[in-house]
Amino acid sequence: MDLIVFDLDGTLLNETSQISAFTQETLKLLSLNNIAFTVATGRTLYSAQHIIAGHNFILPHIYSNGVIVWDPKHESLYLDNLLASSDVRYVLEASFLQKITPFVSAIDNHNEHYIYHPVIQHPVEQRLLDTYLSRANSTILSIDHMPEDVHITNISMIGHAQDIDAIQTLVNTQTHLIAYSGPAVEGSGFKWMDIHHEQANKGSAVEALREQLDAQHVMCFGDSDNDLSMFAIANESFAPSNAKDEIKSAASHVIGHHTEDGVAHFLRDRFNL
Repeated sequence: MDLIVFDLDGTLLNETSQISAFTQETLKLLSLNNIAFTVATGRTLYSAQHIIAGHNFILPHIYSNGVIVWDPKHESLYLDNLLASSDVRYVLEASFLQKITPFVSAIDNHNEHYIYHPVIQHPVEQRLLDTYLSRANSTILSIDHMPEDVHITNISMIGHAQDIDAIQTLVNTQTHLIAYSGPAVEGSGFKWMDIHHEQANKGSAVEALREQLDAQHVMCFGDSDNDLSMFAIANESFAPSNAKDEIKSAASHVIGHHTEDGVAHFLRDRFNL
């Protein structure tokens, strides 16, 4: 069987971070032709589910760059390569030096999602909290309320590019941590960053799913650094034209821009949909 794995932001989603009508119809055609597909994203479970709901994503989903695997059929959640409380303290200290607010994503023993954060310091952080994190079906609390036994999946932040770069330099000194960053949609002067355990990546999660499904041919679509690990294990990898040059160089093929339904157009041609 073929297994198609989609990154979301900058790949399957359009400029408004949604699945366009044309791409929705393409996903329906894939399902009608028994072509298997799923998602592997840096987004958390709760920030992505409302985007892909109702679009035939029936196979296990990969979230938080491989930390979370959600099986919608059995409504089961699997967590791996979590962060420790000491990692949160380190990132908090590094962030405070640059006056940046980190957002700590966590899941409790009842699979309830929480976002913990210290005091908001910039309007762009408040906008992120209001527009994205508050839609994530999560309980948002002060970092002071974070219990020691909660499962920490990742830490995210947004800020001026030079401040994020300075924090990433400090995070990179911790060999068990990995940080992904890129330009933020909030403006050219801003960057986002996600911090995970070093062993958490999309590639290992996709490889486990390949074995579970006995998939013979895996096709991965992505546009950023966190997609390289799944490119490495895929039979074929595809980068939209908006991807970073490094990602396009690593891909088997470069396809159309994500704002022009590049993935959907490619799939219709590839499978004669």
